[in-house]
This record gives sequence, structure tokens and C-alpha cells, in this order.
Amino acid sequence: MGDVVSSHLDEGKREIITARTRDVMREFGKTYQQQYAVALFNSVRYEIEGGGTQSQLLHRKNPLVDRSIFSGNLFQYLEENRKWRNRFVFVASSYAISLYESKTAHDRSLHPKITINCAGYRALKSMEEYMELVNNSLPGVKARPSSSPFVKCATQFPLILWHPYARHHYFCVMTEKEQTKWHAVLQDCVRHTNNGLSEDCKVLTPAFTNAVRLHRQAKDHYGTWDMMCGGPPQILANLVMETLHPEMRSQIAHRLKGKLQQKQRHWMLISDALYKQVLHHTRSQYEALVQSCEVQRPVWDAGLRTDMDQIIASKEHVQGKMRAMVLPRAEQLLQASVKPYVDSILEALMEPTSRGFSEVREVFSRELVEVSKNTLNGGGKELLGEQMERLSMLAFHPVKMQSCYEEVEQLNLDGLQQRFDVSSPSVFVQRAQILMREQMDNAVFTFEQLLNQSLEGQGDEDLCNTIQKCEDRVLKKYDCDSSTVRKKFFREALLQIIIPYMLKHLSPSCSPELPKFKELIFEDFSRFLLVENVFEEVVLQSVTKDIMMAVKEAAVQRRHNLYRDSIVLSNSDPNLLLLGESPSVDWASKFTSDDPEKEGGAQAEGTRGGLASAKRRRQVVSMIQLDGVPLAYESCMEVPGVEQIPEEEGEGYAPRCKLGMEEDDEEEEGGQARAPQSPKSPDSVHEIRDLINPVVEVELPEAEAGKTNGVEPASGTILMEGGVQRRASAQDMMKRLLGNNRKQEATDIEQAIQEIEIAVQEGGKDTELDADSAQTSSKTIESSNEVEPQPIRDGLKGGDGNAEKVENFGEKVAVQISDVVCEI
Repeated sequence: MGDVVSSHLDEGKREIITARTRDVMREFGKTYQQQYAVALFNSVRYEIEGGGTQSQLLHRKNPLVDRSIFSGNLFQYLEENRKWRNRFVFVASSYAISLYESKTAHDRSLHPKITINCAGYRALKSMEEYMELVNNSLPGVKARPSSSPFVKCATQFPLILWHPYARHHYFCVMTEKEQTKWHAVLQDCVRHTNNGLSEDCKVLTPAFTNAVRLHRQAKDHYGTWDMMCGGPPQILANLVMETLHPEMRSQIAHRLKGKLQQKQRHWMLISDALYKQVLHHTRSQYEALVQSCEVQRPVWDAGLRTDMDQIIASKEHVQGKMRAMVLPRAEQLLQASVKPYVDSILEALMEPTSRGFSEVREVFSRELVEVSKNTLNGGGKELLGEQMERLSMLAFHPVKMQSCYEEVEQLNLDGLQQRFDVSSPSVFVQRAQILMREQMDNAVFTFEQLLNQSLEGQGDEDLCNTIQKCEDRVLKKYDCDSSTVRKKFFREALLQIIIPYMLKHLSPSCSPELPKFKELIFEDFSRFLLVENVFEEVVLQSVTKDIMMAVKEAAVQRRHNLYRDSIVLSNSDPNLLLLGESPSVDWASKFTSDDPEKEGGAQAEGTRGGLASAKRRRQVVSMIQLDGVPLAYESCMEVPGVEQIPEEEGEGYAPRCKLGMEEDDEEEEGGQARAPQSPKSPDSVHEIRDLINPVVEVELPEAEAGKTNGVEPASGTILMEGGVQRRASAQDMMKRLLGNNRKQEATDIEQAIQEIEIAVQEGGKDTELDADSAQTSSKTIESSNEVEPQPIRDGLKGGDGNAEKVENFGEKVAVQISDVVCEI
């Protein structure tokens, strides 16, 4: 396909692309330098004057440190050879999606085949929805309703990442449950990368966003923009592509040859190459632009701190003069075209958002109920540590948070989008979902700190009561904070919808009169006071009062669960605020086992296994797998997860076994489970039997091991509770099962076992078993024992039925060994 790209994007067109990008960046750069100085002034003023509200819940710093989000296997479609290949997918804490050739490649820290930044993408799970978007990519080329897609999915459960400019990515899975889970993860990756720029950058972020907004307004593009996502270079590339992409499409589309599907594939390849070239230029030029502004920052900062009072006075003087000109026109527009629609906009925003925040509260409460149930059932401190470790990442678990996110996705602005030039409600949906995630994490972190403080003060006595008290305390604070956060979100959303509309209608009449206000600003302060920004602030002030009043009136309605501003508490819990700087509690290390035997066993296995077990819980979304079972397709639902902690209600865990795997290969120190090794061909009957029936060595006490009653010790196995098998001498087994009064019966059964084993050894000395035969024989034995075996030591303690149970035991052993012989 490289010839298609090179033939349509020849050297001449590439020069045009470079020149167009350079022109856009030059215009943007002038605006950015002006807005950088204004943002620096606002930042220093805010720092000096202070302000802001104090939240009731605590805020966690770096919640995803040493964490990963998800990992598993997917089928990926390779456009180069039109084949589907199994890929190991790893989603890091940055929400970047990395695809590897295999799990082993990831464990060896090899470079991924591809890394996907999901900014600007949409996660789809329907081929029909995808084809609807693709068919609109080439205007003038109409596709038939029955036309088949150019990508033939290997299964009926596709997953697609679609981007208006960049390359599309196609995946599929085997089950609907996998599709649901992976779709939630992909949506979370998109949601995180589309969240906008970091608010911690008090100068760079507002300077950039204001520059982008003013640049688009200069091109008569008002209203929201759904491609304001990703990092600054990506946003700037989208800004260039907003005009360049349609132009290049009109020049190239009519020259594409072939059938409709072939034209669509070729255009997507060309569009991706075009986007990459633009992104390369915007990244380098933006870095140079920021560096040039940062050089001036120390000098500007010193001047601002010296002349802050005079600059503020000059700005207020200009605002007063400009307000007299703008307010009459703004009030007229407001009364005629805005106020009649404020209640409708607010209602459309509040209903789904309030339901989403209520669902966050319910999910949080349900998780704490599960913790209390396990505590009541005698789980102990170790289980509490596991439960709290799982709870700590609840906010970042896309599957568990999906029910909350779905409530907000019902937000609908039909009838209002066209009037107020709202490109898509997704801008508000994703912002509300991010706020919901933040509030959930704040609630969880606050609960952790309160519970940890309570346990240190009074121990773990009456633990359920302690959990309940902490939960009630946190929920009250959550109700208060969620009310404050929602009202702020509603105000910002209304402003984001209304202000561009008013600016669009006021600018034609007001802009010609703005230059005269520059004469009122001292030249030394002109860098920090721009009349364009002052004009927007005056328009904002004219609308703010009505918006605040509308939100306050909505707070009175009980169905929205909003508090009045007059009853919102401030600094009501100083003791809790002292915990705000405390680090997150490491529950895994806090509740360690106090049993010396368990600790000794862990040390005997080595510290690596313990570290790997602790590390494995660092993956936010866990999955299920039978460890070591070779699968033709390693399903993403079968990747090892957190043991004994089901992700979803009613989801259980399959028993864990090891086939063809060495203990050191089970996990690695990084926390991710290694891919199982293929079973090797055994060299003896003993190895065959060990392969089919994995055995755990258990040493008997010396006092019992020495009592053989003159009989040669013979090896045997006992099936214990939980599927664990134990190797001991046959004489010892019979004595422990029957007691001294059944010695003769035990001796007879032992001799029968020895004769059968000798027969197997003589018939299978030179036999080799391949991996497939080993798997088949294992499945045969498992299917022949469908009834869960009970511990023999509990059922044979004497009585009339003991002899019959011993005979059944001997028959089962004989059947298993005979099955092995048959398989060989």
C-alpha cells in the first residue's frame, strides 16, 4: 500500500502540507504569545489573592502509581496482509495501548509492535456503526446499503478504534462478555486521553486553550469543538487538519481507482500519512514556541509582582468603560435568544448527570457491603487486606464504573445543538464521566484513611461496625462534594454553550469599537491586558448572574439531589483534613499473615513468588485463567487476575493448576503472569503420571513416617480437599485412613497397587507422549471424575462402611492407571 500513498502524496503535495502547517502555526504562535502573558498575569493574581473552595473529601495524589489498567489477548487485523493475528495487549497507567507479538515479548521488555494513543478516537463494537462512519468519509461516493465492509471480522464480536484522520484499528474477541469488558477498557482509554490538558499547569494550559479558541473564532468557528483532545501537538494537528483534510480529499478522492471498498481503504491510508506529517511539524514547532515564551517568563513574573496593583486598577477602569458599551447589546440578546432556552439546557444536563453521580454512590456502597460481608464470614485480616486493595482502585475499574458512565451517556441536546452550535454532546459527557471518576476516587481514598486511622486506634475488634461508621461519614461528605461539583459542572457547561453564541452575535457590532479602548491601557501593561480578553470577560459577566440564578433554582428541586449553597459546609472536619497529606495505605503489606508456618512456607518457596503475588494485584482490572493450560486462543478473559476477588457480581474463579510449567516461570517480578510453556514429551511413565496428575509433595511427620510394620514403603497418592494431591508411602496412607484395626486390608490394597504400577512400567518404558496427548488424557481423567472428591480422611474413621470405601478408593486408583495405559 506504500505505492498508493506515495503516488497520491507526492513531493509537491508534501511541500504544500508543510507550508500550510507552517502558516497555521505562525498565526497560532502570535496568538499564543499574547495569551501566554495574559495567563501569567491571571496566575500570579490568583496566587496573590487566593480563592477557591475546600472540598470535604480527601484527594489522592498519583493514584495509579505502580499500576497498570488491563492486559490480555485480542485478535488484531493486519492491513499489510489482511490477516488476523493474536496479540498480547497491555494498557499502562498512562492509558496508552501497547500491542506485543506475545506475552513473552512483553515480559522480556521488548518494544511493542504498535502503541496507540487514543486521543480523538471512538471505541466501537458494531461493524454497522463503523461502516456508517466510513461511508461518509468520501463525500460524493455513495455506498449501497447492502455493501459489505472491506474488513471481514474473524468473529461476531468486533472492537474498532475509529479516528477521523488517523489510522483505524480493528480487533475482535471470542465471546460477548470479553467484548463488553474490552469495550469498557477502550472507552476508558479514550475518555482519559480526551480529558483535555492538565489543570495543574496554571499558565501553559489556559494560554493554549485560549489561543486555540481565539484562532478558531478568527475563522468564524464558534461553539464547542470535539477534537480538542489529546496533547497540544495533537490538538494543533487537528486544528490544521480541520481545513487541510477536506481540501486534500477533494483533490485526491476522484483520482482513487478500484471498487468502493478499495477506495475507502486507500483513502484511509492516505489520510493517516497526511495526519502523521502534520503531527510531526506541529510537535516540533509547538515545542519551540513554548521554549521562546518560557525564556521571557522570569522577567514578566517579576514585573507583574511589582506592578500588580496598578495593572488591576487599569483593567478595572477599562472594564467599566467597555461595560457601558457592551451591556445594553448583551442584555437585549440575552433576553430574546438565550434566557428562554436556559432551563431546557439545564434540564438536559442535570437529569443524566445526577443519575450518574447517584450511581457512583450506589456502587461505592455496594462494594463496602461486600467488604462487610466477608468480614462477618470470618475472612480475617488477610481477606480484608485483599478487599481493600481491590477497593482502592474502584474508580479506575472501567467495568465496575460502566454502569455510572452509561447513565451520563444518555445526555441529549437535540434541538439545542444546532441553535447554539454545539458540535457534539460528547464534550460534556466525557467531562461529567471524568468528574464522576474523581469523586469516586476521593470517596475511596477518604474511606481508606478513616478506616486505617480507626484500626490503628481501636484494633480490628467489631470491624463491621467500624466499617459502617466510616462509610456513613464518607457518604455525607460525598453528597456535599458531589453537589458542589455538579453545580460547577452545570455552570461551566452553560457558559460553554452560551458564551460562544453571544460572542458570535456581538462581535460584528462590537469588534470595530474595541481598538479605542487600547488607548486607556498603559504601554507597560499592554502585554498583560488585551482588549479582546477584556471584551470576553464583560460578556461573561453579563451572563453569569442569570446562569447562577438558574442553577440555584434547580438546587431547590429535590429530584436533583443538590444542596443549597447556604448549607454547604466548609472546613467542617479539621481532623480529616490533617489526613489529606497522608500517603495511600498499602493494604497488601499492612495485613500480612501472622501464621509462622505460612510464613515459613512462603520463605521456602522463595521471595520471588510472594513479590509476584503482591505485584499481580497492581493491575486494576483482573481477568481469569487456568494457569498453564495451553489454549489455541489465549482469551483475554483468562489472564490471571486477583485471586479470590471476583470483578463482577456473581463472577467466580476457576481452580488454578499448573501443567507443563515450572514454578519460576509462573510469574515474573513485574507483576504480570508469564505465558505458559508448552508441555515437553516425558521420558518415563513416572513423568507421564506426574504430567497427567500434578502432585504436591507433603512430608509426613517423622513419628508416622517411621512406622512401616516391616513392609517396604511404596509410593502412592491421596486426593485431598481442594484438588491437592499428596505423595506418601502406601503403608502410611492406609494406616492414616483405616487405623490399626485395618492393617491387613491396607496391605492387600497396597500390594494390588504395586502390581498395577509394575505392569505400567514394563509396558511403557519406551513410550513418549506429546503435548496434545497429555492434554487429552488430562481431560479424560477429569471427565471421569465429575463428582467432586471428598477428603478420604474425613470419611474413613472406622465403622461398617469403611471397608467398602477402601475398595472404592482402590478401584479409582486402578481406573486412573488403566486410563493412562490406554492413552499410551
